[in-house]
Amino acid sequence: MGVRLMVVDDHRLLAEALASALKLRGHRVLAAAAPTGGSAELVIGRAPEVCLFGTATPAEPGAFDPIVRIKKERPQVAVVVLGPVPSPRGIAAAFAAGASGYVRHDERIEGVERAMVKARAGEAAVAPQLLQGAFAELLNPAAQPDDEGQRLLQMLTPREIEVLVRVADGEDTRLIAAGMGIAPSTARTHVQRVLMKLGVGSRLEAAALAARTGLLDRATVSASLQLGGTETGPDLSV
Repeated sequence: MGVRLMVVDDHRLLAEALASALKLRGHRVLAAAAPTGGSAELVIGRAPEVCLFGTATPAEPGAFDPIVRIKKERPQVAVVVLGPVPSPRGIAAAFAAGASGYVRHDERIEGVERAMVKARAGEAAVAPQLLQGAFAELLNPAAQPDDEGQRLLQMLTPREIEVLVRVADGEDTRLIAAGMGIAPSTARTHVQRVLMKLGVGSRLEAAALAARTGLLDRATVSASLQLGGTETGPDLSV
C-alpha cells in the first residue's frame, strides 16, 4: 500500500524530482516544498504519514528545528531525513529532534521507500552501514574534534583574522586600512585572501559563515589577544 507523504528539501528541483519518482511508484505525494526552514507549517497543515526532510547541512545549528516543531504539533508524522553522510553527532541530532530515520541523499529510490515504510510502522530507519560508521567513529574518535570554526580559524593568519573581525563589523576597505595602519590596496588584498580561504564570494557571506560556525567569536578573541600581545599604550577595553 502506498505511503501518504510530503517531500521537503532546500533545493526545489530535488524535492520535485523525488516527489515525481515516488508518485510513479504508487505513493500519494501531498506536496513537494522548499526551503526546509519554512516547511513545518505546511507539514503540520497537511499531516502526511511520512515527511521526507532533505538537508545539505545536517551539522548546521538549527537544521532540525522544523522537525522539532512538526513532532510537537503532529507527533504521528514520521520524519525521515535525507542528507549527506553525517558524523555520529549528526545522526544523533536528527533523532534527538524526533526523526524516525536517516537516509543518505545518494540512496537508491528503493532504499528511500524501505525507510518510508519502516518509519510509518514506527521503526527506526537507518542503513546498517551508517550505524556501523557512527559506532566506528565513536569508538575510535579522531584526534581533533569536528569543529568547522576552529578549522577555518587555523587557515587564517593573525592579520587576516583581524581583517575578518573588521569585515564582520561592517567596515569598508578605507576603514579597515585606517584601523590597521595599512594602505587601502593592502587592506583590499587581505580581504580577498580571507574570502578565498573561507570559500565565499562576498564580505556578507564571510560574515555569515563566521557567525554560523562560531568562527567570529574565536576570531574576535584571537584578534584581541594579538592586539594585546603586540601593542603598548592606553587601555582601550572600556
